[in-house]
Amino acid sequence: MYQALRPSRSEFVPVRNLSYHVRLWGQPSDKRPPLVLVHGWMDVAASWQFVVDAMEEDRFIIAPDWRGFGLTDGGGVDNYWLADYLADLEWLLDHYAGEGPDGEGARQIDLVGHSMGGNVAMHYAGVRPQRIRRLVNLEGFGMPARKPDEAPARYGQWIDELKRLHRGEMALAGYSAVDGVARRLMKTNPRLTPDKAAWLASHWSVNHAQPDGSERWQILGEAAHKIVNAHIFRVDETLALYSRITAPLLMVEASDDSLHGWWKNRYTLDEFHERLKSVGNARIERLEDAGHMLHHDQPRIVARMIEEFLAA
Repeated sequence: MYQALRPSRSEFVPVRNLSYHVRLWGQPSDKRPPLVLVHGWMDVAASWQFVVDAMEEDRFIIAPDWRGFGLTDGGGVDNYWLADYLADLEWLLDHYAGEGPDGEGARQIDLVGHSMGGNVAMHYAGVRPQRIRRLVNLEGFGMPARKPDEAPARYGQWIDELKRLHRGEMALAGYSAVDGVARRLMKTNPRLTPDKAAWLASHWSVNHAQPDGSERWQILGEAAHKIVNAHIFRVDETLALYSRITAPLLMVEASDDSLHGWWKNRYTLDEFHERLKSVGNARIERLEDAGHMLHHDQPRIVARMIEEFLAA
């Protein structure tokens, strides 16, 4: 199994009636702003370990498990909303970087997000531009444009999926052994090595012992995250948020075109790049020999990209 070079420590922070699990590396410093790492959908904060280990500088790093993922409680809800992640992040920054009116006067942070976390980071940087010094988005592309006449069917799909969830039809798969979780991770990402898969599996799942003494490893994610968002994606809202970002942005894209794999020609990198023109100071870099989980595939290069950008 992979051996962490810089083991994290855990603490729980009260956030909006939830107990938020946060992984920390290093110690607070007056010389550098905190570095906040936010993970993607169906992932956990421990997923950043490989990048943290590859960093040259020892700095104060904060990585939360989003609500309903990892060791953070979901609050018993049956679906999740993007706006909640924005508010949760604000609560966490108030705790670790100081609180001021609308974030004014609080210490700035460097923010890195992967996938869903990248989308959250971009939106938050538009809501609270004064709080972000540097912004890094790893494969967080947003969603395809939707038309208003798609809204009725979307609401219907949302309701139907809620019913399926409450009937127990959307439960996440369980595994008889932790190595089954590791195999699942490697199937999803063929570049993931067995040692890293075994390490991730031990943090990505938990064993619920059965009455007969057998093991049942369950993914640390709420099934409610699978429910489609009731609201259609609004490109105009996203562009308005992007236009308010004042921090320099580094956008890192993997050589495997994730958008094409997910959406074919319905949503393309060219379309996303057009959206990025609304950001005042954005740079796009491509990472070779990497897929969507690029922080697992090429952690040393990702760490170098982040550190060089933050130091520039």
